[in-house]
Amino acid sequence: MSRPVFQWPSLPGSAAVALSLLLVPWAYAAEQVDIELVLAVDVSLSMSPDELEIQRRGYAAALTHDRVIEAIAAGVYGRIAVTYVEWAGSTTQHVVVPWTAIATRSDAERFVRQLSANPPSSARRTSISGALDFGGDLFAESGFQGMKRVIDISGDGPNNQGSPVTGARDALIAQGITINGLPLMTNGGLASAYDVENLDLYYQDCVIGGPGAFMIPVNDWSQFPEAVRRKLVLELAGGSSERTRDEAAHPPVQLAQAAPGYDCMIGEKLWRDRSWMWEDR
Repeated sequence: MSRPVFQWPSLPGSAAVALSLLLVPWAYAAEQVDIELVLAVDVSLSMSPDELEIQRRGYAAALTHDRVIEAIAAGVYGRIAVTYVEWAGSTTQHVVVPWTAIATRSDAERFVRQLSANPPSSARRTSISGALDFGGDLFAESGFQGMKRVIDISGDGPNNQGSPVTGARDALIAQGITINGLPLMTNGGLASAYDVENLDLYYQDCVIGGPGAFMIPVNDWSQFPEAVRRKLVLELAGGSSERTRDEAAHPPVQLAQAAPGYDCMIGEKLWRDRSWMWEDR
């Protein structure tokens, strides 16, 4: 004897949608975190091998620092989601460490072991816009739901490849994503025709943006580990009182400006008007 076939009763559209949501397995729900953080790190050829290692070690030290671990634990959920990306030209973005939840020191140490597993490599040109576009896309596949979404971008020169940086920045801001910066005014790599004066002002006017956006300039590589740590603590703390105390002890933290004064196409113009052919940025 054949079994009777059960059929769902016909439901109005809204009721069907509600029922379908109830039937979705709980395992598909995104994990709640205080912040989804993309660490986007410049590896263009203007960075020397020693500088690339300084960057890696600086982020490793910051992520396992007591104050950073304490700031993570003090959040609403007590955990964050982080991914580490190295970038250069418009088609050069490499995820070194995929999205990882960090709630404890052991989580942070596991992240750092992945970060340190293989040496960094360099590539030509500097496309901040490409890094921002890539970073923005990563949020869609994070598997986490953050109270904040932030891209931390560090670099030692202006955008000189890909779409204009302001367009990429503005598209992310429209999605509620914050972009914070770490301009590296160190000039220790290959000599370049594409260095600009006051890179911190370029970052302030052309790169960073979104709710609470800020940047911390680095004028010497000895400052780098501390600058990364400060930036992470400020992002995780979130409160204005923490930022005020930090600024008083370690100026300057510079906020995004509403009215830019820097020529945001300076990198593209320098590349267009180059008088020699080394693609070292």
